[in-house]
Amino acid sequence: MALSVDNIVKKYGSYTAVDGLSFEMTSPGVFALLGTNGAGKTTSIRIILGMLAADSGSVTWDGKKFLAAYMPVGYLAEERGLYPKYKINDQLTYFLKLRGMTGTAAKNALDYWFERLNVTEHRNKRAEQLSKGNQQKIQLIAALAPNPELIVLDEPLSGLDPVNAELFKGVIREEIKKNKFIIMSSHQMPTIEEFCRDIVIMNKGKTLLQGNLNEIKKGYGRVKLTVKAEGDIRKFAEQCGLSVTEETPNGSSFNVQSEEQAHRLLNMIIESKIPLIKYELREPTLNEIFIEKAGGTNED
Repeated sequence: MALSVDNIVKKYGSYTAVDGLSFEMTSPGVFALLGTNGAGKTTSIRIILGMLAADSGSVTWDGKKFLAAYMPVGYLAEERGLYPKYKINDQLTYFLKLRGMTGTAAKNALDYWFERLNVTEHRNKRAEQLSKGNQQKIQLIAALAPNPELIVLDEPLSGLDPVNAELFKGVIREEIKKNKFIIMSSHQMPTIEEFCRDIVIMNKGKTLLQGNLNEIKKGYGRVKLTVKAEGDIRKFAEQCGLSVTEETPNGSSFNVQSEEQAHRLLNMIIESKIPLIKYELREPTLNEIFIEKAGGTNED
């Protein structure tokens, strides 16, 4: 199985919302679609799912036109949407039957997911009676209960408290182990780093950066240095041609040109006998790469 997005374009008059987006998922795993607000992520997702028509380009699954209405796909939208006046169990049962599940199969799936997400006590409540976090759980159930092969998660952890965020991440890990194809869009870069193998960073509809996340980070090299010492090391940093980029209780951060430059600073600190608490030389985080590439903000 494989999902292929080939050069999709979407315009609204003179404004281009998506400008030639292409990527492939040839094996199960998590693919990240990233960008600032208004970058074209949600529009791209809606085109992939057939909710919007592209002006050009194609989306295929196993070489055939992808039609979400007839494919095993689950979608957790950024815009949460439940019928406020209807009972949760009734809504979800209806949704699952629309997906072709029998009443018995729907009940068994819902029994499992209500228990898994700790919302069994809410199944006979109206949606308007639930907190935003619990409504988000219900929508995740709607996406996952049909056991889809392709799962699209648009800002899945947005607004969740730490306990429920960890619960959602546990569920995502379980779906990965089931060899699901997952597309995730999120502004929470640590979460993307935790789960995603390949990424696309978009800005104003265009693709700024694309590829395997580990390979992208390796391409930068170990250029981020954090040092914490029980004494003033600024003069040593200056002698090494380094200036502080950030000062926090966790230490002083520097951008280095080479590992030799970083090691020179380390040797100077050791020779000065200033107690060294932390010395970390690392590749940039996805958050740092994202800020470098996307820069600024691009509001909807």
